[in-house]
Amino acid sequence: MSFLLRALTWWNSQTINTQVWTRLYGEKVGQDDQGNVYYQSGGGKRRWVIYNGEAEASRVSPDWHGWLHHTYKQPPTTAPMVHKPWEKEHVANPTGTDEAYHPAGSIYRAEPARRRDYDAWQPE
Repeated sequence: MSFLLRALTWWNSQTINTQVWTRLYGEKVGQDDQGNVYYQSGGGKRRWVIYNGEAEASRVSPDWHGWLHHTYKQPPTTAPMVHKPWEKEHVANPTGTDEAYHPAGSIYRAEPARRRDYDAWQPE
């Protein structure tokens, strides 16, 4: 069953086709702090990432994102970006997880906001 899942699904790391392509044509460029591995073809024309776990694009840091989309020629492993002291650390999108933002009044909060009456709009 594991072989069949790898052959047909892309959200569980990489498919068999991607693994074969990476082995034949890919040259490893680097790895980020989440364990995602970045590759490029000879000459750097094609660039791709093999996710460590679920394939979620928001797990790619801005540094690597810029390199993947040919914004930067050099990968962050050879030419790291200079970060300002006020910049926050990269965080993956938490939508759909327990860490997701739930505003006041949301039914997902432990203590939802009390419902209040309102005055309906009346045309003059």
